[in-house]
Formats: sequence, C-alpha cells, structure tokens
Amino acid sequence: MQSVSPRSTGPRFLIADDHAMFAETLRGYLEKTYIVLGVVQDGRAMVAEAMRLRPDVILVDVGMPLLNGLDAARKIKEQVPNTKFIFLTMRDDPNLAAAALELGAIGFVLKHSAGQELLKAIDQVWHHKPYLTPKLRAEDWVATKARARQYSKAMTPRQKEIVQLLAEGRPMKEIAGILTLSKKTVEFHKQQIRQSFNLHTAADIVLFALKQGLVSINPE
Repeated sequence: MQSVSPRSTGPRFLIADDHAMFAETLRGYLEKTYIVLGVVQDGRAMVAEAMRLRPDVILVDVGMPLLNGLDAARKIKEQVPNTKFIFLTMRDDPNLAAAALELGAIGFVLKHSAGQELLKAIDQVWHHKPYLTPKLRAEDWVATKARARQYSKAMTPRQKEIVQLLAEGRPMKEIAGILTLSKKTVEFHKQQIRQSFNLHTAADIVLFALKQGLVSINPE
C-alpha cells in the first residue's frame, strides 16, 4: 500500500472496497483534492489499517468479504471514535441506511451517484453533519432508529461474524483461524445460530445473511 504526498489540509482518507477497479478509480478521483492513505479490500484489513493509519474519513463499501463494512465501522468506532465514515453501496435499502446512521454523522451514497454527490457527502460529514443520498432521505428520525433496531435484530457481534463467513462459503477450519477460535467453538456458535434463527441448510444461512445485510450479491 503506497502513500501519497500531501495535497490538502483537509481530511485524510482510507478506501475500503473489494472491487479493485472501482477502488483505484475512486482513489484517483480523490487524490486530485485529498490525501488518500491507502486502499484495502476486506473488512478485517479495514479495521487493522484504520488502527494503524488513523484516517480522518473511511470510504467503505457495505458488502465486503471477511467482515462487512457496517460491522467493521462499528469496531473502529469503539477504538477510534473520531473516525468518520462514508458508506458506498449498490443497495438503496433504507434499513441499511438507518443502521449506518446509528454510528452518528455518516454519509450514505449510492455507487452510481455522480462524483459531485460524493464530494458533497464528504463536506457534510467532515463538518459533523450526516449526509443521506436524497433517494433515501429519512424524514422521521424516530422511525429511522426503529428501522435500525429491526435491521440489527438479535444477533450478537460474534454471531454476525460467523454468519457472514459461513455465507461466504468458508470452511470451519478457515473460520476458526480468521476468528482465532477453536473449530469446536465455531461449530457450537453455528448450531446456536441455526437453532435460534431456524436455519436448516447452507442455503438458509446464505439467504439469512443477505437479508441481514452481512453479504451482498456481487453485481459483477
């Protein structure tokens, strides 16, 4: 990961997106005005690099492998509370936007939006104001928070991690290694998840993960 020479006194960025071409295009666009510290391609790398680089703003794709962008942002917010987030997604899901807004003054921008909308979101978030793409603008903040609670449902953070990794088709041994748990512990969590949410097959887990926003269908 290469650093760049300072070009601005504004925010320093980290880009987190598993689509390499999109991420590099976005990097080139931002570097005309801002400092981009680097690009990562999965949620766990995003957490690690955020702790190391301490960016001011993270541009994050919601649907990333290993750990989705929303849960990765939550982990970072616990350790580096001043970090700001702008979520980039293909999904115009108001429940997902509402869940993101639980993190505070975030930006929520659709990937097919014009570059000027992204710049507007950056300006708003940098000045501690939330920016929600007009297609999903929430008029009722009480309803927004209710949607966020519904979206999060009853899973624990550990269950979310395991559901995402199972839905990605990763074997038990690999999941255990990623989470630094024993295979037996992962199996225990898997059985608890299946019982708690009435999931009988691998397909059930994938569909459940999609509904919860833990994985996304790759449009490519």
